[in-house]
This record gives sequence, C-alpha cells and structure tokens, in this order.
Amino acid sequence: ILHGEVTDGILISFLLYSYRFMEPIRKMMILVQSYQKGMAGYRRFQEMMLITPQIRENENPMTLKEIKGEIELKDVVFSYKESTLILNNFNLKINPGENIAIVGPSGVGKSTISNLIPRFYDIDSGSITIDGLDISKIKLTSLRENIGIVPQEAFLFGGTIGENIKYGKLNATEEELINASKNANIYKFINSLPNGFDTFVGERGVKLSGGQKQRISIARIFLKNPKILILDEATASLDNITEKLIQDALMILSKNRTTITIAHRLSTIINSDRIIVMDKNGVSETGTHEELLKLNGSYAKLYL
Repeated sequence: ILHGEVTDGILISFLLYSYRFMEPIRKMMILVQSYQKGMAGYRRFQEMMLITPQIRENENPMTLKEIKGEIELKDVVFSYKESTLILNNFNLKINPGENIAIVGPSGVGKSTISNLIPRFYDIDSGSITIDGLDISKIKLTSLRENIGIVPQEAFLFGGTIGENIKYGKLNATEEELINASKNANIYKFINSLPNGFDTFVGERGVKLSGGQKQRISIARIFLKNPKILILDEATASLDNITEKLIQDALMILSKNRTTITIAHRLSTIINSDRIIVMDKNGVSETGTHEELLKLNGSYAKLYL
C-alpha cells in the first residue's frame, strides 16, 4: 500500500476472502475434534456391549402379574466377590403389606438386603422368593417393575422435573403427575417455578437441593405404584424440616405396600410393624419398638 502496489480495495478484498477461507477451516477443525470425541465414546460403548452381564435370566423367565408382596430370604449366603461373607445362612420372612425396618451397625448387610431383593446381585446360595416364586426365575424387568426403591441419594437425569417424575410411568397424565407431586410434598415448590414441570434440573439435578431431589424421586415412585417398597437411608442426609416433609410423604407411600426401611435414624422407624435388629451373625432381635425397648438389648442401646 505504501509503495502503491496494492490498493485499498485489493487489501479489503483479500481480507474478506481470507475470512471466507478461514471460517470453513475453523469449522472443519471443530468437526475433526467432534469426530475424535465421538469415536472415543463409540469405542467405549462397544467395549461395554461386549461385557457379559453378571445377572443372567433363565431361558424361559416368568412374569409377575398381580402380586401380594410376600418376601422370604431363606438360608441366604452372600459375599461381594471374594470378600468376607456379608450374609451367612440369613433368614427373613416379610408378610404382604407389612412395614418392617432393618437396623444395626454398619457392615452387617442391611443395604445388601435391599440390593439382593431386586436382584442387583445374585446370592451365593439359598433362595429369595416373592409370593413363593424364586426371583432367579423371574424376568428382571418384571421383577423390578414391582419394586420401588428410594435411596439415600436420589438420581435425577439431565432433563425437566416432569420428565424425571414420569420415569416412574412414562405415559402418566398431567393429573397423575400433579397428584404424585402433591403426595410427595413437592408440588408447591414446582408450582412456584416460572416453568413449573418444564424446569430443567441440570445434570444429576445439580440445580436442586438434596431434599428437593429426594421428593422428586418419591413422586416418581408414587407414579410407579409398586407393590414392594424399599427405603434405603432415604432421609439420612437431610435437615429436620426436610426430613419431616419426606417422612410425611413416605408414610402415605408405604400404605398398603410391603415396605422395607433401612435406617440409622431410629426416630424414623418407631411406627414400623416390626423392627429387625441385625449384627454380624444375622438377626439378633425382632419386635415392635416398644417390645425391643423392654428387652433392653442391642436395639435399646442403639436407641438410647
């Protein structure tokens, strides 16, 4: 330009053409990066698909229809891989519609029981039956459709509140969604949000508190309406006010269902039909809250 060899027009044209060439190159680089990430994910997916499932169904598994909810663990022996035995000849029978609680120190197998009933793990020996049917002979989807689990930490997907609740029943109506939310003591909160049920919760529900996530998880179980309910430390990490809201919701949820509550906070299980006290040898005491206090044994020491 200084020597008059390039005019202003040529320079401007050069810059414009440079931009036109650079933009496709930039997009191509982004595409290459996306392709590399996608291929890495695809390879991991292929590796996962090649893993042989540890839980296998029988060739002709049974489907559960209308169940009463009787559960029996008979002479159950279980250990995680090659670790110490967690359950050794463990026996427990739960009547249809009975609300029982399982308590005891850490490591005695309380949460293990909640993992064995839906068959997340297979037992080493013995049997687990529902209404007299061995769970190893029941179709996994059918078995788990009849069991609702409220864990200590609720898992939410990166979608909306409504989508997360509907995971319990994908074809639920709006009325069913609202009723489930009301029963779970979460409807007022949802209704206060600008987008209501269409509010995005973020990956794993990061935009919500622990108590809000837990109540959404409970609303999901209300929609699912299973005959068997497992509450595994469902209120363990919550403050007193939130715990009261959730306890009220769980009281409604557990009506007319076989309910197993695993708890460290004994104040949450004093109204159970039966309390099972476990130690490293299995069941050490069983009875109502009042009966166990009179025994002045392991439960009384845990409670007092």
